[in-house]
Amino acid sequence: MIVWLNGEKADSRGAATIAELAERYGLHPNSILIEHNGVALHQREWQKQHLAEADRVEFIRVVAGG
Repeated sequence: MIVWLNGEKADSRGAATIAELAERYGLHPNSILIEHNGVALHQREWQKQHLAEADRVEFIRVVAGG
């Protein structure tokens, strides 16, 4: 399935949920925020949030520093 990932068309790599998509792209849950179709998701929602063709997903990497 094709989704929009950070503004570009991308293969969902067989992922059915947001959690699976993050895993397929090798992202650690504690280091990213995810927005799905314009809505920021809490990490506990990732498993329940299903993907559909042409969904828009933003992975936002959290970086600590000062």
